[in-house]
Amino acid sequence: MPTDIKITTELLYQGALIFVLMDAIYIPLLIWRVSEETFRRLKWSLVIAAAFVWYGIWAWAIGNFWETVYSYVFPAWAQTWVPWIAFVLAGCVALVLWMLALRLKWKVVLTYCLLGGALGSLTHIWAVYRGVVTKPPMLQGASPLAAVILAFFEYIFYWCNILAIARILDWMRTRLKNRSLA
Repeated sequence: MPTDIKITTELLYQGALIFVLMDAIYIPLLIWRVSEETFRRLKWSLVIAAAFVWYGIWAWAIGNFWETVYSYVFPAWAQTWVPWIAFVLAGCVALVLWMLALRLKWKVVLTYCLLGGALGSLTHIWAVYRGVVTKPPMLQGASPLAAVILAFFEYIFYWCNILAIARILDWMRTRLKNRSLA
């Protein structure tokens, strides 16, 4: 990655707007295609999908931005272990989000995605505390608020993808099961 790229507050807000637009399309589609009954069935598919998606996100992020961003926020051992830690934690988090979405007695898909967004904001508040917008030259001067707002909508998008993948896994499992019964 080129080291002369500068992430500005304006760029973070533009990124947030792009995620808002994608979320505004994605969430209604998921609400339409994933009923509460179907969502209940997705428990383990969500765990599996989340583990692999977050492993991939972190492997890509660490692989591409270790020198320019993450080496300023994480200890050296994290370069190897963060994707694997994300694999385990994301599966656990998916399970917790699934349980909360069902317990809150609201629209489960919307709740699941919004909780994922809230998690994104919390993780980025922690990252701001660790210096993500002050230490890496690439991010120096960017607004901490913009980083937290971007994270909310970015993570909604990630959890929408996880939900969509889990739904596809469930659909494939159901088709295979029905074929074996025929």
